[in-house]
Amino acid sequence: MAELKERKKEFKTTVDGIVVDRVYTADEIPENEIDASPPGEYPFTRNIMPAGYRTRLWTMRQYAGFATVEETNKRYKYLYKQGQTGFSVAFHLPTQMGYDSDHPLALPEVGRVGVAIDSLQDMEDLWDGIPLGEVSTSMTINATAPIILAMYIAAAEKQGVAQNQLMGTVQNDLLKEYVARNTYIFAPEPSMRLTTDICGYCAQNMPKWNSISISGYHMREAGATAVQEAAFTLSNGIAYVQAMVDRGMDVDSFAPRFSFFFAAFTNLFEEVAKFRALRRIWARIMKERFNAQNERSMMLKFHVQTGGCTLAEQQPLNNVVRVALQALAAVLGSCQSLHTNSYDEAMALPSEEAVQLALRTQQIIAYESGVADTVDPMGGSYYVEWLTKRIEEGIQKYIATIDGMGGALEAIKRGYMQREIRRSAYNHQKAVDSGEQVMVGVNKYTSDEPPGLELLEIDEGVAQKQIERLKRLRSRRDNDKISQILDRVRQVAGSQENVMPVLIEAVKAYATVGEISDALRDVFGEYKEPSVL
Repeated sequence: MAELKERKKEFKTTVDGIVVDRVYTADEIPENEIDASPPGEYPFTRNIMPAGYRTRLWTMRQYAGFATVEETNKRYKYLYKQGQTGFSVAFHLPTQMGYDSDHPLALPEVGRVGVAIDSLQDMEDLWDGIPLGEVSTSMTINATAPIILAMYIAAAEKQGVAQNQLMGTVQNDLLKEYVARNTYIFAPEPSMRLTTDICGYCAQNMPKWNSISISGYHMREAGATAVQEAAFTLSNGIAYVQAMVDRGMDVDSFAPRFSFFFAAFTNLFEEVAKFRALRRIWARIMKERFNAQNERSMMLKFHVQTGGCTLAEQQPLNNVVRVALQALAAVLGSCQSLHTNSYDEAMALPSEEAVQLALRTQQIIAYESGVADTVDPMGGSYYVEWLTKRIEEGIQKYIATIDGMGGALEAIKRGYMQREIRRSAYNHQKAVDSGEQVMVGVNKYTSDEPPGLELLEIDEGVAQKQIERLKRLRSRRDNDKISQILDRVRQVAGSQENVMPVLIEAVKAYATVGEISDALRDVFGEYKEPSVL
């Protein structure tokens, strides 16, 4: 047979990804590499549940939040009416960094990339008319996660819902903040203490609540490859489990409520294989390294968000197709919940029309495509099985390297993960700039036509409204009581006692995010990132 001339010298999953051959057959899959375990059985490669989506579809959870609590509450009710099955809160940067809206550093950011939450009053109004005992809520919050979770518990109590009935997740993953996202306040050690305080408190008091969502998404957005995203996330997960064990907790008392958060990019097969490999490796880590006995401790449950950095400002309707492919990968990879980005998010916060289409994308996959009717429909594909194994090997190699450094915390302090991600990000951008990595509408098939979209704009008066609201709160509450409870927060933070009970007490007195964060700063100080070359 004459040699066929192929259109590229080498085919890869992504720029720094795995080299892909022309075709795969049974010869490329050695018998010892085939995982024939059924769905719902250890090591859960095919699914953590035996019937997959045949019993229950994934939770359709759109990440949303902007401006004031009134506007975000209106958006939540709109999405709920459109068929969303879970909520996901985006907080504005001041709340994430422990500043009230009237702090000089906060003013330019009030309500810009998330909703402004300064006090329990804001949390109560955010959920006005939404029964917290009946919905599942995810909150993307990290450095101030103990304060925000305390507010959610107190707001639910005001609705007559006990904390042991609450369903949802708090992100509470500080390690990845030092690697990629940078919304930290305290140094890694006190941050790890606060993270494990939440995990310990939830294990004892909130049986339906996921106490942490160990996140690879932000590292992927920063430039990590699929293998790096998976490996660094699992290494962080190992660090959290070890920290809880070191506190004297039985692994099976908390691990069933650990959850994960990953990105789905556009290379469909690579993403599906990544999710399959992740489930298999985590199950083995929990069983073999931590001696977990409860199978629920070994099950990797995860939320997926489609890739924000894959969206383009040029020809924005192309983003509809990108998001559909990425969402399909997440579903074929058997995620537990999913956010689909809106096509206008490369330019602004999503409009109501764009967010409805994003949600409809999930609903069409769920109800029209047929992919949810059988479990792991990609299982048995020569290519997907081969790729799952290659990704697994890549992940394990990174985990071994990080273990050799003394674990994730030490690797982060040395800047190892940061450097690896930076290298991959550079290689990707270089490939896009040279045209080696095609982005349709960006570096090929471009157009000079303006996008012509009507974008969501945040009212310039949002900051002033929020500051007036805060001023009224401070004039009405018992400020002597606030002073006393903040002293108590400092005392507990400086001890070995779990901070969650005193934080719940503080937010019920209407102490603000900034006031409580400042009390914790008095004890823990503030972290300044060292230079990483």
